[in-house]
Amino acid sequence: MLKPLHLLTLKAVVGSGSFAVAARDLGYTASAISQQISTLEKETGLVLFEREAHGIRPTAAAHRLVDLSGRALAALDDLDQQVRELATGVTGRLRLGSFPTASVRLVPAALSALAETHPRARIQLEEGEPEDLVALLTSGDLDIALVYEYGLSPRQWPDGLARHPLLREDLVLLRAADSHLGASLPQLAEARWITSGEGTAGARSLVRLCAAAGFDAEVAFRSNNYDVVRELVSTGLGVAVVPALGHAPSGAIQATRVAQRSAHRQVMALHRGENSNPLLGTVLDTLRRAVPAGEPYLHPVEEPAL
Repeated sequence: MLKPLHLLTLKAVVGSGSFAVAARDLGYTASAISQQISTLEKETGLVLFEREAHGIRPTAAAHRLVDLSGRALAALDDLDQQVRELATGVTGRLRLGSFPTASVRLVPAALSALAETHPRARIQLEEGEPEDLVALLTSGDLDIALVYEYGLSPRQWPDGLARHPLLREDLVLLRAADSHLGASLPQLAEARWITSGEGTAGARSLVRLCAAAGFDAEVAFRSNNYDVVRELVSTGLGVAVVPALGHAPSGAIQATRVAQRSAHRQVMALHRGENSNPLLGTVLDTLRRAVPAGEPYLHPVEEPAL
């Protein structure tokens, strides 16, 4: 099989008309160039140069071989460029997992920014709750995942996952705008509550918040969709505690930060420690820059410098 290096050397020698000039241009010695051409002549059975007293003269076969190899060499050059781009993250594919509220508040801004800087990178999005995303992460079906952890309902993450804190959310107490209910948990012992599905981290967090305030919450409605929760609150059907990403300012709702200790939720990015995807660092930086700044109840977390 013909070696691309020998064909490139032939092209340089034919173009320059000199072994010495081609050697200088390619960074070889003239002897190395001569050896490569001799090897190419043996492999092809062609006489490529006529040796003269004061130089060399390319044969018609040499010119024809340069023409024939042009397309193949251009394809190899394109392949080389694409491999370099893949290795540096200019192109490539990354599989991103996200929980629903982050998919609304963080992911679109991050992907939009990434599309501007890396237009040929391909990002696949998978949505789910942290336990589902972690399973996909550890199995290798995701490269990076946005997950959360409530201060009152900590999680145990699998070994081998690198963690990057992005954001700390306050927990926010929501009441209807025309409600005369109090603005602190102890004043809401008799209220009806709206929370997420039974057994979820949000529901467990509410139970512990109310227990610390001295009562058991009477849960009237459950939904994992914060749009639904806010609509139920706005119509006076109950009160709710939601993380800041699940809160949207509205004239129909009163919002107050829950002041109790550990009343927060932390958002972080997880990935396998050994993941070598070149896009990983770029996507992580883009997600960090997508964290809203200056919004009430949201607190970006600066990752310590290594």
